[in-house]
Amino acid sequence: MQVLKLGDRYGRVATDLRVSLTDRCNLRCSYCMPAEGLDWLPQDETLTDDELVRLIRIGVERLGIQELRFTGGEPLVRRGLPDLVRRVREIDAGIDMSMTTNALGLARTAQALADAGLNRVNVSLDTVRADTFHAITRRDRLDDVIAGLAAAEAAGLGPVKVNAVLMRGLNDDQAPELLRWCLDRGYELRFIEQMPLDAQHGWQRDGMVTADEIFAHLEREFTLTPASEPRGSAPAELFVVDGGPATVGVIASVTRPFCGDCDRVRLTADGQIRNCLFARHESDLRAALRDGTSDADIAERWVTAVAGKAAGHGIDDEGFLQPDRPMSAIGG
Repeated sequence: MQVLKLGDRYGRVATDLRVSLTDRCNLRCSYCMPAEGLDWLPQDETLTDDELVRLIRIGVERLGIQELRFTGGEPLVRRGLPDLVRRVREIDAGIDMSMTTNALGLARTAQALADAGLNRVNVSLDTVRADTFHAITRRDRLDDVIAGLAAAEAAGLGPVKVNAVLMRGLNDDQAPELLRWCLDRGYELRFIEQMPLDAQHGWQRDGMVTADEIFAHLEREFTLTPASEPRGSAPAELFVVDGGPATVGVIASVTRPFCGDCDRVRLTADGQIRNCLFARHESDLRAALRDGTSDADIAERWVTAVAGKAAGHGIDDEGFLQPDRPMSAIGG
């Protein structure tokens, strides 16, 4: 079988597949969606487990995918997730398979996911203060997230990573506190600049907490030194904390874009290929799956979809428009 490359005209090759399992979520983070939630995808438009496994198999066996991350919405709300993970693991015992989650319910499922073949988790957690957690997520579930993190560590889903977004006036003063909390527990913290992917389209650049501000907050209590290992295509720029060995990362997608090294491609829960998080166009693989198209032809369509990838996300372009879909419907 010939293995094709998911390459574009700028020399980038996609080997990291982000798979959104659902657009649904059980939190209502203010930087993601409104309090009342969104209109979820109809069930018949969402890929089945068989369809997901088939597309992932095509990606791995025919297109050179080497890393796989399950996203949402919130992937843990998808029924039968451990069995889906097991089926994907059977495709390739060596593929790097992770999941980004809010950790609600992870305390109940971490061991089953680890047993099924999941390697590790990234947990979204913006604060360790209960009142701030409620203000951001509109839910009183901080204890459940903390329990989920501990369960992931106990199940061997490590290194456990924590993703945090700082919001001006809400938690931007808590960066050192969150880092200390993660250091004490052995979790790897990554701060992420807020991106224009909210369902409300209310994002404004001057309201975003920038990477420079994040560094300024952290350096009041910590000494940060750039990590010596090459960053490669990783989105996080790593810094050694107080001489090491612990590190903290900053993902500055807006102010320090890393588009030139991007190796990611995204599959939405309804079977659309997105060659960039901020793309305004998608390529439909669900229809191909359901009309009897062969694996080889689906692979060719996937190659064509990635070939048209733009040079960068264009956030600084005068004519930039947010994607029609919010982050919860795209997958991170």
